[in-house]
Amino acid sequence: MKIKSLFISAQEKNAGTLFVSMGIMEILKRNLHRVAFFRPIIYSKDIRDGDISFILQRYDLDMPYEDTYGFDIEYVEHMIASHKTNELINALIVKFKKLENEYDFVLCEGIRRSFLTRTINYDLNLKIAQNFGSSYINIINAKKSTLQEIYEEILMENENSINAGCSHFATFVNRLDDEKYIELQKKLINYKLSTYLFKEIDELNMPTIEDVMEALDAIPVIFKEEDRTRIIKRAKVAALTLDNFLDHIEEDDLVIVPADRSDIILGLLGALYSNSYPNISGIIFPFNMRTHPNIEKLILGLDSFSIPVLSVETDTYQTARSLVKVQSRLRVSSERKIALALGLFNGNVDISAIEEKISCDSKNNLMTPMMFEYKLFDMAHSNKKKIVLPESSDERILRAAEIVLRREVADIILLGNEDELRENYMRLGLDLSDATIIDHCNSELMKEFVDAFYELRKLKGLAYEGAQDAMIHVNYFATMMVYLGYADGMVSGAMHSTGDTIRPALQIIKTLPDISIVSSVFFMCLKTKVLVYGDCAINQDPDADSLAQIAISSANTAKAFGIEPKVAMLSYSTGESGTGVDVDKVREATKIVKQRELNLLVEGPIQYDAAINKKVAQTKLPNSKVAGEANVFIFPDLNTGNNTYKAVQRSSEAIAIGPILQGLNKPINDLSRGCLVADIVNTIAITAIQAGQIK
Repeated sequence: MKIKSLFISAQEKNAGTLFVSMGIMEILKRNLHRVAFFRPIIYSKDIRDGDISFILQRYDLDMPYEDTYGFDIEYVEHMIASHKTNELINALIVKFKKLENEYDFVLCEGIRRSFLTRTINYDLNLKIAQNFGSSYINIINAKKSTLQEIYEEILMENENSINAGCSHFATFVNRLDDEKYIELQKKLINYKLSTYLFKEIDELNMPTIEDVMEALDAIPVIFKEEDRTRIIKRAKVAALTLDNFLDHIEEDDLVIVPADRSDIILGLLGALYSNSYPNISGIIFPFNMRTHPNIEKLILGLDSFSIPVLSVETDTYQTARSLVKVQSRLRVSSERKIALALGLFNGNVDISAIEEKISCDSKNNLMTPMMFEYKLFDMAHSNKKKIVLPESSDERILRAAEIVLRREVADIILLGNEDELRENYMRLGLDLSDATIIDHCNSELMKEFVDAFYELRKLKGLAYEGAQDAMIHVNYFATMMVYLGYADGMVSGAMHSTGDTIRPALQIIKTLPDISIVSSVFFMCLKTKVLVYGDCAINQDPDADSLAQIAISSANTAKAFGIEPKVAMLSYSTGESGTGVDVDKVREATKIVKQRELNLLVEGPIQYDAAINKKVAQTKLPNSKVAGEANVFIFPDLNTGNNTYKAVQRSSEAIAIGPILQGLNKPINDLSRGCLVADIVNTIAITAIQAGQIK
């Protein structure tokens, strides 16, 4: 039987409750539209609950904060002490059932038992889950337990939930060291228990610059928004002379130094730009001091200076003491930690097994932007491919590459000088140690690539020297990597024009056997559906045959991403009502598509309103299987397509993912030069999916 609610519970502090809630919520939002989050007990009704706020904001849940919790600890303990436990449980059931009736699924998160007084001598979370009829997930913190203690607790928790009448969904064991992880796998191999094990990831427990700013009320002196996610491994007080202090700095230190110690400050700047010293995470000035204006002027004049400088009221000693107490928090803005956590979750959990147990309406065709994005990541993760990124000098590319690696969406190859690239990403506080770095100009692959390119193009008049010159360009080198199988796909365009990205692909990769043109689509993610728009980026005024090829390519792209295509060949006229060169072109293109793809649902010429609106379709084309239900829209020319996608994007707040290139033998995709990190991440995921579908 499919379930409609889950109850997540942890007994101890720092067990990873939010981590598990986030991982489960990712699965739910990938499959369901209306998901509710509910905490029966929160710490205090006067303090906004952190887990609730995180889940509401990150997953854009359509529910008010007041509906996300039952009662606070004070009220709960009063009710239990007054022997009104049944009344309390009944009140919680009413709140829960309201959500269960209104939403597709309810994810519940219990409160840590350590928050409750010892007078409550039973597992209140388990009792609540029992009365909700929710399947139960328990989380075990393995940090300070022996292997035998962990093993016994797994068995005991499973038995307790069954004895309480709950359906035991799974046990999550967090914070295992390498040895315990391996040994526990061996001990559990003969037990048919849904148990998921996670190794300790130190970074998830390290505070960030944002944690420090919040805990110490630190004021930014020199700061970029991207600095918030920098991790801090330790705090260091600069109490020595510069020459001695330099011996003690380590990677990701936060250095406490008085603002008038110009020698230390300049020394830290020198270390930042030196390959001989580690990269610190930041500098913090006590006493709310500022540096001398000339020192500040010097810092602001440095290229690519990316170390945050903060100021606090407290003295050096108190600042150091306060930093020790700063707790790591998972925030919506903690993109690097979230990516790391989700990569850990997806790499250790049987996602398909969980999805099989969750109640999903298979008849529901609704697809939200968030559902589509999660679907992309899941498809890419399930068949990981190697994607080459030639524009490694762009900060956005590096940040996107880290997210992709941490979420295990794809393997990444970066082109550039290894020492310079490593110094650059470490200076930004990033970790790209899992990426492959190739210095293309000095690569042993260069001769092979030049020879291959020369053979491909010599009949076109290319000289060998010309082939050598071409391969020096990163896009040509990266495209050749894809062609010869050293990479599965390429993403470029953040720093280069569309022509610079497509030209090497046309010369090297070339088009599919039955396709003569490269075209593009945008995935237009509306509030409750995803549409495919083609071609809005490349072909200016395609003829009828080219338009038919664009339609077929777009339909195949839609199908590859789980969208069953219903193709609308757009025009200013619907059916046989219009005449003229432009509408005749669309009519002819539609005929060609129907001849080549007998099983493809296609309608044209058709106006946009008749293609998307059922009421209009009933009037204009009442017998059409596409009209009113189209999801692939083929525009007659670039002028119409480009303006339409931008108009829809801006007026309806749709998310436009693309352009996605189609028609090539292997996937090459182009970025906008104004792209954001999220755009790059999505394009890499799409490229990886395309690569996985090549036979």
